[in-house]
Amino acid sequence: MADKGSKVIARDTGHKLAKLLAEVRACNLCEAQLPLGPNPVVRASTTARLLIVGQAPGTRVHNTGIPWNDPSGDRLRDWLGWSREQFYDESLAAIVPMGFCYPGKGKSGDLPPRPECAPAWHDKLLALMPQIELVLLVGQYAQKYYLDAPRPTLTETVRQYADYGPRFLPLPHPSPRNQLWLKRNPWFEREVVPALRERVKHFS
Repeated sequence: MADKGSKVIARDTGHKLAKLLAEVRACNLCEAQLPLGPNPVVRASTTARLLIVGQAPGTRVHNTGIPWNDPSGDRLRDWLGWSREQFYDESLAAIVPMGFCYPGKGKSGDLPPRPECAPAWHDKLLALMPQIELVLLVGQYAQKYYLDAPRPTLTETVRQYADYGPRFLPLPHPSPRNQLWLKRNPWFEREVVPALRERVKHFS
């Protein structure tokens, strides 16, 4: 009976998540502020054990609807030690950025994620993803939103990554723009990347 009850609960949760994802993908909360219009990019499942919280889609992701479908995604997958097939398997990994839509271009790259997304949707989505064991906080926006006591700088927060475990693991953004940061902080690929790979190697 317990197994049957668990299956019923899981099926009900799956239906609720599917309905919620449909609502998210139809969201037009900040449509007036989006230069390319709304196109929410998000992936989630009730079985995913890894959650990736990044910033917001770039134009390539906006156009394809595929998250991390760019050089930043290539580097992130390398950090994880995962293939594209593993990365895009929704049963393994959920991808819920701080902003679901392309926010537009600023003076030095894309604008910050729109502030409406995370408060409106993140808690609702997380409530329907009960198997999440590890949340990757990619970049300062995710870290400031999710961590109770992030350090004054992203570098310090990432360096003290163990303080936020086992639930959270802060990472720098894997953008090619951060190549200089990676060169200046060789401890990241020497210490943090192996720890990340160790955490996720049993997820797939």
